[in-house]
Amino acid sequence: MYATRHDRARVITRVTIAATFFMLTLAGCASSSLNSQTSLRGPRSQAADAASLDAAISGSQRSSQARARDAYRHPGETLQFFDLGPAQTVLEIAPGGGWYSDILAPYLRNAGQLFEAQYVSPSADLAAEDSATDTAYRRKLANAPSVYGNVVVGTLHAGQFNGFDANARFDRVLTFRNIHNWIKDGQFDANLRAFYGALKHGGELGVEEHRARPGTTEQQMIESGYVTEAFVIEHAQAAGFVLVARSEINANPKDTKDYPHGVWSLPPTYQGGDVDRSRFAAIGESDRMTLKFAKP
Repeated sequence: MYATRHDRARVITRVTIAATFFMLTLAGCASSSLNSQTSLRGPRSQAADAASLDAAISGSQRSSQARARDAYRHPGETLQFFDLGPAQTVLEIAPGGGWYSDILAPYLRNAGQLFEAQYVSPSADLAAEDSATDTAYRRKLANAPSVYGNVVVGTLHAGQFNGFDANARFDRVLTFRNIHNWIKDGQFDANLRAFYGALKHGGELGVEEHRARPGTTEQQMIESGYVTEAFVIEHAQAAGFVLVARSEINANPKDTKDYPHGVWSLPPTYQGGDVDRSRFAAIGESDRMTLKFAKP
């Protein structure tokens, strides 16, 4: 299913000295990390994992509206790039309405486990909105126990996880299009430290975020919703992470990133209403960075 899209995707791997040490360490302890590193499984197992992921993506638990976004979000390729495996313990940050939860929950249900941490803003006004999102999300999960019955839901507030033990527990921490909100709230660095503490040694942090042009100021990032790759990498490395790879899976060269309502001018938000809607629809969803970090 993924070969055609991968022909269009350019994955650039930059391995630093620290990353080299990290990979050597993994090789030395392969016997204890078979479930968390898909690269260590045999070809037959990897093929089965890919088929299982394909089944989760095509499952009936996903709405037609969610499926329509696959052309922009490339869930299969993105999760494979993040080295996701069905026996892993995975923490998704700020799932919102659960677009990725609908894929992760059935994929991990039998052999792994999915944890979700809804983000709670320090701003009182935004915290009320976050609380409403959390309530709706939990209701969605409760209404389909056959799909979501094993999902554990907690919160992330002020750099602290609540609702479950997060100490060096997870094989993967994943977050999709949330960093701009954390920069605005002044919580990005605290959250990164929390992610680092939550991951096992050798675990990976997968990041997808709207991508700004190089040189964009922090204030411009807050106003537009677009964040530079350099900013994300610098702050992740300051938290202790090693950049393992970056991918162009979710790139969109049509995105000029100069709209009156920032990234929210584009689908699916269309914040400008009908003004230039057809133009924004033709552009599609935002140009996004896709980055993979590791905890040495």
